[in-house]
Amino acid sequence: MTQLKNIVAVASGKGGVGKSTVAANLAVALAAHSKQVALIDADFYGPSIPLLFGGGKIEADHQGKIIPPLKFGVKYISLQFFLENPDDPVIWRGPMFTKALHQLFYDVNWGAVDYCIVDMPPGTGDAQLSLAQMVQLSGALIVTTPQEMALADVRKAINMLSRVNVDVLGIVENMAGFVAPDGQRYDIFGSGGGKKLADAFNVPLLASIPVDPRIREAGDSGEPIAAAQEDACGHYQKLALRLIEILAEREQAGEGSLKIVSQ
Repeated sequence: MTQLKNIVAVASGKGGVGKSTVAANLAVALAAHSKQVALIDADFYGPSIPLLFGGGKIEADHQGKIIPPLKFGVKYISLQFFLENPDDPVIWRGPMFTKALHQLFYDVNWGAVDYCIVDMPPGTGDAQLSLAQMVQLSGALIVTTPQEMALADVRKAINMLSRVNVDVLGIVENMAGFVAPDGQRYDIFGSGGGKKLADAFNVPLLASIPVDPRIREAGDSGEPIAAAQEDACGHYQKLALRLIEILAEREQAGEGSLKIVSQ
């Protein structure tokens, strides 16, 4: 039986802000706290979770349901596993997207899951609407970079989520400055954008993650930095703890622990 609790979308109105890297490392960090974690790669037009996790292989159980790969304590699934050629593009209209998204939730043998992280594609279209209508989301984390070019699109995404009654749990500011080996800080993409956005929408700024080559190197090698025992993973560990706290508070208030249960 599948039981998915605390389904959290990791979203952004803007592509290229590192949303998938945040989703993957958040999932690994949650698993480090002895939680049962699932990660659904819903970015069908640019699926990157398999790359970040070093590949993976799906199988079928005796009922024909998909058994997802398990790495770093995280069960994960991606449309990438169903493509004959990993470089093939996915050219779909909305109904096909919705059907495939439904299958990733209901045709996979997830077992009991405490936290289900959904890596969403950028934008405010079919994917976001389909997810909001298909499952009961505990909320969304919004990923942005500090510059106004990203913030403009992210504001649209937050407003869209509000219209479909999905709460924003907090903001994650990614690529927030680079500290050179000599200690000099360079705000490559500007500064303060995440805090400005959080204040404008009265939600917490949950993390401000710097540009760090080790994060990129770990992702390219298929081993998310959150699985490593070094200071670069600390941002994701703190983000995971803040998310656990927020969802626990919402559950106590009668707003959290939303779930999917299927046979």
